[in-house]
Amino acid sequence: MGWTQIYTPLGNNLLLSSIAALIPILYFFWALAIKRMKGHTAGLTTLLIALVLAVFVYGIPAEKAVMSASQGAVYGLLPIGWIIVTSVFLYKLTVKTGQFDVIRSSVLSITDDRRLQALLIAFSFGAFLEGAAGFGAPVAISAALLVGLGFNPLYAAGICLIANTAPVAFGAIGIPIIAVEGPTGIPAMDISKMVGRQLPFLSVFIPFYLIVIMSGFRRSLEVLPAILVSGVSFAATQYVSSNFLGPELPDILSAIVSLVALAVFLKFWKPKTTFRFPGEKEAAAAAEARQEKQERTYSAGRILKAWTPFLLLTAMVSIWGIPAVKEALTGHYQGANPFLLFINEIGSRLSFAPGVPFLNNEILDGAGKPLEALYKLDLLGSAGTAILLAAVLTKFITAVSWKEWGSVFVDTLKELRKPVLTIASVVGFAYVTNSSGMSTTLGMSLAMTGAMFSFFSPVLGWLGVFITGSDTSANLLFGSLQKVTASSVGMEPVLAVAANSSGGVTGKMISPQSIAVACAAVGLAGKESDLLRFTVKHSLFLLLLVCIITFLQHHAFSWMIP
Repeated sequence: MGWTQIYTPLGNNLLLSSIAALIPILYFFWALAIKRMKGHTAGLTTLLIALVLAVFVYGIPAEKAVMSASQGAVYGLLPIGWIIVTSVFLYKLTVKTGQFDVIRSSVLSITDDRRLQALLIAFSFGAFLEGAAGFGAPVAISAALLVGLGFNPLYAAGICLIANTAPVAFGAIGIPIIAVEGPTGIPAMDISKMVGRQLPFLSVFIPFYLIVIMSGFRRSLEVLPAILVSGVSFAATQYVSSNFLGPELPDILSAIVSLVALAVFLKFWKPKTTFRFPGEKEAAAAAEARQEKQERTYSAGRILKAWTPFLLLTAMVSIWGIPAVKEALTGHYQGANPFLLFINEIGSRLSFAPGVPFLNNEILDGAGKPLEALYKLDLLGSAGTAILLAAVLTKFITAVSWKEWGSVFVDTLKELRKPVLTIASVVGFAYVTNSSGMSTTLGMSLAMTGAMFSFFSPVLGWLGVFITGSDTSANLLFGSLQKVTASSVGMEPVLAVAANSSGGVTGKMISPQSIAVACAAVGLAGKESDLLRFTVKHSLFLLLLVCIITFLQHHAFSWMIP
């Protein structure tokens, strides 16, 4: 029996309905930031509150609400949880085999300054992983690398979450922008151009902002030349690629250009003083001595071998992201390539998308359109499987035994039990809010801002990413609403849709999924509240910047709109 979503269940009053829809979100903030609950406890109780509101306020049948939560939980396990498990496993494998000591030395040979290491790994390398994979892999891998270099785990996680702001809109080979073309009817290339005329401003600013957070304003000026090389090279490439090539490659190209430009620059320029975190100064002299010794000991071939696991990860994830390959891996390839047809046969056997019982096409949105609800189980097509393949190849390169390899994998699974539970519960919460109509209620409230909508438009994207953990999902959730509202208030629809994506990137760092992923990667399971408190103020500040940019582009710089 079908059920139609009602967006104003409380006496047809949008304000009261919005307050009800806000309760689970406000509770989650309170549970983590104030009460400091463990992540899995906060996630599970937030899910429970959302279920109660969905059933007793929004009127969704209980079985549909529960099955919606199960759909989200499955998505939290695959692909998101699978990516986290395999990412952390690969990192632990490099530690177990001694490869990470060599990796650490190679980074130190470029610079032992913590500020510059953050630019290289958190900003540039993280952006590359975002462009190639998305779904938490950038933060998981980058944060683990920084911790291995000696960063405080909380700082490493927080810095990587903030650094991951600029590339999110073009993540996973441009999926957030490509996906929103369907529901809005606006060409992906036009949206790509508009986002590429907003985010480069953040891309220039983020590296400087990161270093200010780490070391303060004065110490940031000491490395200003490196910051400019990192940010300007990234932003310029992001603008050119998004405006002339499309949404698929901006992250990958920008990251490579930024990484290479900064590494080459640091061969000819060094800061006058080396920055380390408090507590590291005592060990500074010994660390420098070890660095000099390691630089003499490790040959170029040895360093290349140590980096091979992450080079393989990059290669595998990039291959998995190629559209034709991804289609074959999920059993949807329609071309004539014999090899891809062979892969397609395997992929079709390992891809399952059964309808969710009591839910699939049984919920109608406000326009009477049935909503599809599937358990999407792409076992071969998940980026986590690509990372696992990199780990298998690493086993042969490092000559570790299958017993040790398996032991590390089992230890990783044990360590990530609670973080994965946290991820499953918060994604379940996101799906419940979507199925019940609570997300749409909140979107409608912001759309009531009228002439100020150009300022508040990015807030919809921010809210969507906070709820769903995905810029793609936020664009699909609010893209059409952005277009319709923009047209009614005299705003260019392409600007509003782009603002949804650009505003969404600032919500990624406080999304419950992202917080859980980052804590899992650096061994801070149960400390999600501390990380949220670290990132929330930065999220709101960067959101404000995007709101101002969008407002100015609508009122003063409309020539920037394609």
